[in-house]
Amino acid sequence: QVQLRESGGGLVHSGGSLRLSCAASGRTLRTYAVGWFRQAPGKVREFVAVHGWKTDYGERVKGRFTISRDNAKNTVYLQMNDLKPEDTAVYYCAVVEAEYGGDFRDMDPYDHWGQGTQVTVSS
Repeated sequence: QVQLRESGGGLVHSGGSLRLSCAASGRTLRTYAVGWFRQAPGKVREFVAVHGWKTDYGERVKGRFTISRDNAKNTVYLQMNDLKPEDTAVYYCAVVEAEYGGDFRDMDPYDHWGQGTQVTVSS
């Protein structure tokens, strides 16, 4: 069974950048598609990005966020640039089997989640 641990969150000013990491243990990430989701207080969890047989981004982060994978380190990254106060949320990584052919934006198929890392963007 895979375990996921996010890191790299913190406090940043509007316009700044952060890079989140999702490190896996127990199983190689090569067998998974890896997604990032976020949840702000009082809001539903929102799709951010996925790296699988395709790469996709949520509409609110397209052009600012980049997802990448380092198989040697068994880690997936989320580079976040030009951060805005509305990006403030807890960010989670999650995995689904690599052959999944459904909608990666739907969080239901993801069966392993990390504990989350807080990102706070001040105006």
